[in-house]
Amino acid sequence: MNDVIKLLKSHRSIRKYSDREVDQKMLETLIEAGQSAATSSFIQACTVIKVADPESRKKLCECAAGQEYVVKAPVFLVFCADMQRHQLACEMHKAHMLSGYTEQFLTASLDCALFAQNVLIGAESMGLGGCYIGAIRNRIGEVDKLLGLPEFVYPLFGLCLGYPAQDPEVKPRLPLSIVFKQERYSDDDDTALIREYDETVRRYYKTRTGDIKDNSWSEQISEMLVKESRPHMLSFLQSKGYLLK
Repeated sequence: MNDVIKLLKSHRSIRKYSDREVDQKMLETLIEAGQSAATSSFIQACTVIKVADPESRKKLCECAAGQEYVVKAPVFLVFCADMQRHQLACEMHKAHMLSGYTEQFLTASLDCALFAQNVLIGAESMGLGGCYIGAIRNRIGEVDKLLGLPEFVYPLFGLCLGYPAQDPEVKPRLPLSIVFKQERYSDDDDTALIREYDETVRRYYKTRTGDIKDNSWSEQISEMLVKESRPHMLSFLQSKGYLLK
């Protein structure tokens, strides 16, 4: 196993950080690494906003269900899917951009996710740790206003970065046979494999929390998916010029 694969397989979410600052040049290098990610048809539809102002961080923390590491992390980035510059490119050539397509939403969101993953992997290779913050979408309208985002730009998630002050275990993933299929989606019933995986996850949580959390993967998923999942997202995205067609 080479060093790159070892790094990828050792990913943990880091939520506690030392007081050591992250050098701005290092951060710029990581953003450049993000720019090197694959991009659909070369659209390059990602903009990253570094938020350092304490009051802005506090507001973002409130929007993100009070996750305190949004305030405490040395670096907090917000990754935005961005097709505003594409409208500008069309205007430069006196062309009318056809907007509102679901495919544009998908390509912009995927571009942004690929960009962000490059940033996090690069950060981990340099001794940093991080944690994605999808909860900024809980109150996405407020985040949108705080960051001053124009039409065709929407915030997807945040990313805390810093030097780790904790050393959590790697969280066990689903068995390979469940997620890696050959030729076509199989008709096999994965229930037995999921039950085995449930016990692995239960042991992980009990070890990590000192027997406080006793929960399996399927229990966690079943509890999550019986609740509404940010129903405000559709109207918000439509207000930004997406998911209209």
